[in-house]
Amino acid sequence: MTEKKERIAKKMADAGLCSRREAERWIVAGRVQVNGKKLDTPACVVGENDEVLVDNKPLKNKEKTRVWIYYKPVGLVTTYHDPQGRPTVFEKLPKAMPRVISVGRLDLNSEGLLLLTNNGEWARKMELPSSHLERTYRVKVHGKLTGEVLSRIAKGVKIDGIQYAPARVLVEKKQGTNTWIQMTLTEGKNREIRRLMAFFGLEVAKLFRISYGPYELGNLKLGEVKEVPCVLFQE
Repeated sequence: MTEKKERIAKKMADAGLCSRREAERWIVAGRVQVNGKKLDTPACVVGENDEVLVDNKPLKNKEKTRVWIYYKPVGLVTTYHDPQGRPTVFEKLPKAMPRVISVGRLDLNSEGLLLLTNNGEWARKMELPSSHLERTYRVKVHGKLTGEVLSRIAKGVKIDGIQYAPARVLVEKKQGTNTWIQMTLTEGKNREIRRLMAFFGLEVAKLFRISYGPYELGNLKLGEVKEVPCVLFQE
């Protein structure tokens, strides 16, 4: 039987060490060895019999995919190390949790559901636009949100050369110049909602993510984290 081989970055991601993109950066930085030879490029495939060291430590075998839901508060960045010294999501997680990575991000001023996993490849699949997973947010918008604006968002908008896919918007309630809406996206580009609203002269006052694919925030309290079943992309 032919030995199964896979790209080194994927193997590192599957082991829960980091994302595939991070793995590629680590390799270029000289942190990875295969069979005693330091790699300088991610263009490498390895099999079960190859010895892989990361920071001089043996790479663990692929672990069972685990998933957690975290209710991210405002004021935390979704990164392991912040150059500005701001508090991070990962600093606030229980010490007993294994090393995890996030599925996508929520910016500093956003809160709500953040998916965490020990499997970088699973995270990548969850993030891909081709997976067509919906992300739903509750958003408080300040300004004049007209029917014309909602219609344009529903058809898709191009801003500064970036095409944003059609999004569903449900108006929940209006309070003077403030409007609460539910907005559902299928791509989740960086700061997509804030950029869409700014394009139409609107300000996002609050933004909560309440669901991501089949995962929902439910009654989780601010700052809480709980493990949930992995229901997609299981091998």
